[in-house]
Amino acid sequence: MYTKTDTANCYKYDGSVLFCICVSLIRITNLQALNAALRTGTAVATEKKMMAGGNRQHTANKNTLRLDEETEELHHERVSLSLGKAMQQARQAKEWTQKDLSTAINEKPQVVAEYENGKAVPNQQILQKMERALGVKLRGKDIGQPLGSGKPHKK
Repeated sequence: MYTKTDTANCYKYDGSVLFCICVSLIRITNLQALNAALRTGTAVATEKKMMAGGNRQHTANKNTLRLDEETEELHHERVSLSLGKAMQQARQAKEWTQKDLSTAINEKPQVVAEYENGKAVPNQQILQKMERALGVKLRGKDIGQPLGSGKPHKK
């Protein structure tokens, strides 16, 4: 004799599983199909995709996000205006626009504008790319000086 179990839609015969009926999930893509499923009484589950389109550049790390959530008078360190001025002078010496610099370093023009206005949180990778593109030091003590070739080679 066949008995139906409620847990997995399986039919059992003398304690051993004889066969199972699997429920297939259907993805509903339009509103009409959703309304039709609701009218028939079908169980409908909705899911929200998290981080959809995950091609995100330079996401904020946990500490920065935690600092944003704090209610105390804490603030992020921003780039100095002297750095922005040095970047702007080096860019204008090469006769580049902000868009030209942004395409040279594979960043958005908004990122370059934030650095020049002193509103950006310093990111060492972006600063390094800007240094190489502009040929000017943007980190350390000699900001605005031409970028040297590094250590002299020993022969």
